[in-house]
Amino acid sequence: MTLRLSSAPHVHSPVTTQRLMLYVLISLLPTAAFGVYAFGIPALTVLLISMASAVLAEAIWQKIAKQPIRVNDLSALVTGLILGLNLPANAPWWMAMIGSAFAIIIVKQLFGGLGDNFLNPAMAARAVLLASWPVHMTTYVAPTFFSGADAVATATPLVLKNSALMDLFLGNVPGTIGEVSKIAILLGFLFLLVTGTVTWRIPVVMVGSVFLFSWLFGADPVMAILSGGVLFGAVFMATDYVTSPITPWGQVIYAFGIGLIISLIRQFGAYPEGVTYGILLMNIVSPLIDRFLPRKIYGHHKEAKKA
Repeated sequence: MTLRLSSAPHVHSPVTTQRLMLYVLISLLPTAAFGVYAFGIPALTVLLISMASAVLAEAIWQKIAKQPIRVNDLSALVTGLILGLNLPANAPWWMAMIGSAFAIIIVKQLFGGLGDNFLNPAMAARAVLLASWPVHMTTYVAPTFFSGADAVATATPLVLKNSALMDLFLGNVPGTIGEVSKIAILLGFLFLLVTGTVTWRIPVVMVGSVFLFSWLFGADPVMAILSGGVLFGAVFMATDYVTSPITPWGQVIYAFGIGLIISLIRQFGAYPEGVTYGILLMNIVSPLIDRFLPRKIYGHHKEAKKA
């Protein structure tokens, strides 16, 4: 028998990793369902390939490394689904496979597996795909369910700059599979809040930060938060337990920083979207935020004030 000890505090919780991942999967269902409804069979194909590739990559790696097969914790399935939702519906099938394998093997497993990765696996994989195949990653198809017309390749609303706010909110705009419907994203966010899976801090502060800096830079702040992947990133990726701070004030600083980076990239960068890089850059500094913020030390009493 092996006895493993860790530093206090020791907190018992009935919530398992599998249950947390299941909650995240459930919260993603409205977004995934809308994406398939809006973009059709191609979107479903991308999602299925991405999820299957992530699970298979994790199982193969753990088998080769002679580790316990832990795909039943659902974390690989979550990574695959989130990555798939970050891809255009017309993305080639091999891109979904490569992205999922990179996310699981390079970003997650090589750093020790679940709980030890310092970057969000799906976000890191998306950044690699974007750098490697920018044309495939930035060519989108417009949803066809409103007009009934055939899907056509087009640019994202961040490039077009002429989408109506209601279209942005309802999802009648080009984009990745998961980012277009803000209603579906908000439904998922509500589920995560009700189940206690996430807190409000990171999503609300991140969106508020984008709103503030977009206004300061002279852009339309409402369009800024409804365009691109701001809401999807705030709800489903910036809130990742492993790569975000654990302290309340740390989460506020982290989310504020993401919003600032997104706004700077959108305003001054050549690339119209900045959610991916905003989250990844703040993932890197997340441990430093926790390290330098004061935390309550359990087991110590405050010193009595001298008379």
